[in-house]
Amino acid sequence: MIIDTHCHIYASEMENAEEIIMEAADNDIHMVLNGTDPSSNREVLELSDKYDNVHAALGYFYTLADEITDEEIELLDMQLGSDNVVAVGEIGLDYYHTKDNRDKQIELFENMLVLAEKHDLPVIVHSRKAMQDTFDILKEHDVVGSMHSYQGSAEMAQQFIRLGFYIGVGGTITHKNNKKARRMLENTDINHMLLETDSPYLSPQEKMGEMNTPLNIRYVSRKIAEELDMEESDVIEITAENAKALFNI
Repeated sequence: MIIDTHCHIYASEMENAEEIIMEAADNDIHMVLNGTDPSSNREVLELSDKYDNVHAALGYFYTLADEITDEEIELLDMQLGSDNVVAVGEIGLDYYHTKDNRDKQIELFENMLVLAEKHDLPVIVHSRKAMQDTFDILKEHDVVGSMHSYQGSAEMAQQFIRLGFYIGVGGTITHKNNKKARRMLENTDINHMLLETDSPYLSPQEKMGEMNTPLNIRYVSRKIAEELDMEESDVIEITAENAKALFNI
């Protein structure tokens, strides 16, 4: 089994989502689908009910920080009680696109972490140009999880690991100019890594210009194996066990 711990394979992102899910199942690929808003959360729940290789992560993304309502928070709270939900995500902070609503982003992130604590679920965290704030907030909460598409330093990765987080490694590790990510990889124990694709985004180098899918997860596992001088089969097995342990799959 290969586990793609972060992707967005549902109709609002692509026309052939269910076809991709079935093809992934044929290749023994399980996936954690991440919702980001009420609509995609609903889609994720429906797909997780329909397909055995789909596991649901529900959350509200930073893009909703200025408009989220109490009713939507209550809806998510109710949905997180569903049997197929394995995580709260995708959630987090992003100062790359805007810092003007930093306080609102932090407020929404905090609300998501409180729900994770309430439901005893791990979190899947997006952090872009906001690594220190992300770390400072996470350490004040009783949560574990995944640092999705991790973009920080090798040193900061160790701090997240000490909090109980895994490092999500995706297609960007294959990009030729991404020396920082490969440096992090070389200094991080495989027992603290997860495979992910972020489909339909962040295609690996070999598929640049094409829509990404969970079927491309093997480019990620192959690159990790190459960089760490490991057998690819061992990378797949260890990261799958990591994902099973974190998400109770």
